[in-house]
Amino acid sequence: MIERGEGRYVQDAQGRRYLDFFGGILTVSIGHAHPAVTRAVTDQLGKMVHTSTLYISPPMVQMAERLSQWTPPDLNVSFFTTSGTEANETAIAMAQLATGRQEIIALRHSYSGRSHLAMGLTGQAPWKLGAGGLGVPVRHAHNAYCYRCPFGKRPDTCALECAKDFEEFIKTSTSGDPAAYIAEPIQGVGGFITPPAAFLYETVQTARRYGALFIDDEVQTGFGRTGKAFGIDHSGVVPDFMTFAKGLANGLPIGATITRRDIGKHYRGPTISTFGGNPLSMRAALATLEVMEQENLVEHSKTMGQRLRDGLEDLSDRFPVMGDVRGRGLMQAVEFVRHDKEPAPDLALEFLEACRRQSLLVGKGGLLNNTIRIAPPMTVTESEMVEALAAMRAALDEMMAAHPELQDVLPTRLTIPQ
Repeated sequence: MIERGEGRYVQDAQGRRYLDFFGGILTVSIGHAHPAVTRAVTDQLGKMVHTSTLYISPPMVQMAERLSQWTPPDLNVSFFTTSGTEANETAIAMAQLATGRQEIIALRHSYSGRSHLAMGLTGQAPWKLGAGGLGVPVRHAHNAYCYRCPFGKRPDTCALECAKDFEEFIKTSTSGDPAAYIAEPIQGVGGFITPPAAFLYETVQTARRYGALFIDDEVQTGFGRTGKAFGIDHSGVVPDFMTFAKGLANGLPIGATITRRDIGKHYRGPTISTFGGNPLSMRAALATLEVMEQENLVEHSKTMGQRLRDGLEDLSDRFPVMGDVRGRGLMQAVEFVRHDKEPAPDLALEFLEACRRQSLLVGKGGLLNNTIRIAPPMTVTESEMVEALAAMRAALDEMMAAHPELQDVLPTRLTIPQ
């Protein structure tokens, strides 16, 4: 039970302090209780707490302006909600209205949220509670999960095989008239699966040839996390939609969908979000973006992300149970395996708990439940990075002492072109 946090550290109910390297699932983007966010929200509390999207408030207008400044020039129409689920649903509805079509293309291993439709978009069976969304016209294509290439290819050709299959997939597994293609540049809940840039570039071009609009889900990858402003920037694709949540407001509830005016004009009729555009969340988001700009956190994420990646690869060389190290910037993952890349979810859980005993918090995910997700606040310092890597080393030493048979696991880490 976490009672308080400051910067990159949190404290539990027993007073124990932990270094937080998961940030509330990549949500605490600039650190716990950041003074700039606290000041902005406190100031807004004395002015106005709620309007809903029924009325426009100054913070809502300012936030729409800031989003249009961060995103590609043609994206200038925003709709505010309270979560990534709602942001993605808004984009889907807009795409269907703009194209007059219904069918959606998503990727296997994806995650889009907790509503009925969002569970239908999600490409992982365990997250489809109550057969969620199975009646929605969603078709799931292969993602470039190169470590476990679905086509049995080498890592340097896996992405191209998946991209080539994408058109065959549209021809054989869809109506051929999709409304939209939705993808995360790095799949969050999927275990930080990081496709090479060529995969997204090629599949988006293919989808557009069949009339689909592209929805770029930046809920986890957005605003500097990957070492560029947005995850999609690594691929050279300009989206038709971008969706945001999580780290945008440093922990306050927020969702945002931005698109082009020629698309947004089709989103007509009575629509409202009761808590969307909430003045407190808008002020928190404005303060968060200001800190990111003032402290140059996009570049900092790139630098510190490389430091984290180098440290994880060094550990992987020493401990072959860390079968794959992947990600970009401050969004890195480790997939735990035994012999011949056999998934080891028990070892991932053991590592997570061993890290907690070392006062370090990390996350877990992936369809095979064997992936550790590591994503500290983007304000993380060099000394904190050293502390975290030392804690991981101690956790691995503890595991090896308890499982001497793991010393015989052969290295399977792959170098995958990005």
